[in-house]
Amino acid sequence: MSASPRLLIIGATGNVGGAALRELLRQRPASTQLVVASREPTRDRAHLALGAADQVDVVPFDFTKPETVAPALRGVTGLLLVRPPVISDVARYLKPVVQAAAAAGVQHVVFLSLQGAQYNPFVPHYKVEGYLKKSGLRHSLLRPSFFMQNLSTTHRDDIRRRDQLLLPAGHARTSFVDAVDVGAVASRLLLSPPATSAGYELTGRTAFTYDEVAAQLSAVLGRPIRYHAASIRTFRAYERTKGTPPTLINVMTGIYLAARFGLAAHVSPELAGLLGREPGTLQAFLTREKACWLP
Repeated sequence: MSASPRLLIIGATGNVGGAALRELLRQRPASTQLVVASREPTRDRAHLALGAADQVDVVPFDFTKPETVAPALRGVTGLLLVRPPVISDVARYLKPVVQAAAAAGVQHVVFLSLQGAQYNPFVPHYKVEGYLKKSGLRHSLLRPSFFMQNLSTTHRDDIRRRDQLLLPAGHARTSFVDAVDVGAVASRLLLSPPATSAGYELTGRTAFTYDEVAAQLSAVLGRPIRYHAASIRTFRAYERTKGTPPTLINVMTGIYLAARFGLAAHVSPELAGLLGREPGTLQAFLTREKACWLP
């Protein structure tokens, strides 16, 4: 790294990007510059509660506005790249960012991928991993399992209002991970880049069926939460009635099908090794976030 590293966070308002930013604010050396990419810098500076004392630059950046990409990457040495869930056309919107990062001389890219993405061409992360491998950029591919936070965001209203989880994941096991832990790993890799490119499978300690997840939710909330193992057709129709964008439905279908076929069940020790401690448990997460599912 250069004498004055400049680290750009794309996705700082999300679960992993936000956790990475908070960890970087705690751990960075004084010489390390932090930069947040934002479609609306004034709004996001306020949303992230960034004051002058934090010494964080917030720069304009929008995947859909190519003219914002190169200026945001100017002088950047390390990049955290997070794909917005609504963007599935990664050839159009993320490939140019990877190319611009290479042209700008970025030394290290941390990409938030997905567990098993390297084997699953139906998810957009697969292509982005390919772009990075072909770019010549040194990169760290974070391949987390299913985020616990999906239960408190994407599926929050189904749990809170309908007391259910309706997913096409069958009865196979899924390993869950806390985004806070993944953000901590991203921060560490940005501050101390590995010498070579590598992928990291990041999971919690245990894999659960969604019936077991529903049972844990029931115990924490004190009311029955049921899991419905839906068909693909039923799941897609259900998401359409909620107004979920078609591109996001496609991505979710790919992720849950991977789980259905057992591709999300593996539990890896890598996260504990990178953190230097045991990762957070699903029980601890559900207890911590309990309020979001209360009626």
